[in-house]
Amino acid sequence: MTERRRVVAVIPCNDLVASEEFYGLLGFARHPEAVDYGDYVMLHDNGGAEIHLTKAAEDWLVPHKSPFGIYFYADDVDELARRLEGRLLHPPKMQPWGMYEFAVSDPDEHLVRVGRGA
Repeated sequence: MTERRRVVAVIPCNDLVASEEFYGLLGFARHPEAVDYGDYVMLHDNGGAEIHLTKAAEDWLVPHKSPFGIYFYADDVDELARRLEGRLLHPPKMQPWGMYEFAVSDPDEHLVRVGRGA
């Protein structure tokens, strides 16, 4: 019997509201029937991807020093970059590793890359 496996990123946040709004620009939202877990927010997109946001302990996330990053694979790279205009670290471009991608920082300055294969 084969079990389906999946991975969900759990992202520490100083401000859950700001982070939820940011990831909303990437197409993530709470399920309409989601239970409120307080300091833990589960988001999903229409393609089956999921991310979870959790409130970080006070003073745990240091500005400009986040060691965290997340990579989103998406076909609509240019559209997502337009939604984040003014926030991008670099615009969509072909990278030497064969991905067409852009980079942005979320509200806690975690590196977020969004790309697709060439």
